[in-house]
Amino acid sequence: MIRICLHGAESTGKSQLAVQLGYPWVPEYGRAYCEERGTDLTMDDLLAIAAGQDAAMRKAAAAQPDVLILDTDPLMTAVWAQMLFGEIPPKLLAYEKADQYLLFEPDVPWVGDGTRLFGSDLERARFAGMAEVVLNQAKVPFTRISGNWAEREAQAREAIDRLLNQMPTC
Repeated sequence: MIRICLHGAESTGKSQLAVQLGYPWVPEYGRAYCEERGTDLTMDDLLAIAAGQDAAMRKAAAAQPDVLILDTDPLMTAVWAQMLFGEIPPKLLAYEKADQYLLFEPDVPWVGDGTRLFGSDLERARFAGMAEVVLNQAKVPFTRISGNWAEREAQAREAIDRLLNQMPTC
C-alpha cells in the first residue's frame, strides 16, 4: 500500500483532488471538527484533530488498498499549530508519516468556506512556506503540485503512477 498525503495551504484544491483521483481516500478530520465546533481553536483542539485524523487514516489503511489518499495528516496539523500559536508540539511530528506528500502551491484563487482563515496573499505565502518547512523537518519525500486545476490533477496522477511503478510485484 502507498499512502499519499495532500499537503499545503488552504484553498489549494487538496480536498477536491482527493475525490477526483478515484482512489480510496481519508477526508480531512479537521474540517468536520471545525464545522461542528468553530474555528476558535486551542492547542488541545489541534491535538484532538491530529488524533482523530490518525484514527481515520489507520481505519482506512486496514483495508490495505494499493493507494490510499490522505486529504491531510498530523504534519498539516503541525503547520496549523505553527501558524496559530507559533510552536509545534513534538507529538504532532511523531505520528506515522505517509509514503509521499504532494505539496500544493497557493497559486490558485482562495475561496472562503467558513473554516478557512488565511486568505491574504501574504498569509497564504507564509502558510505555504511553513508547510514546506514542516515536510523538510520531518524528512519526508514530497512533490510540488502547482498550476491550474487540470495541471494539478495531471501532476498528482503522474506522481502516483511513478510510485506505483516502483512497487514490487508478486
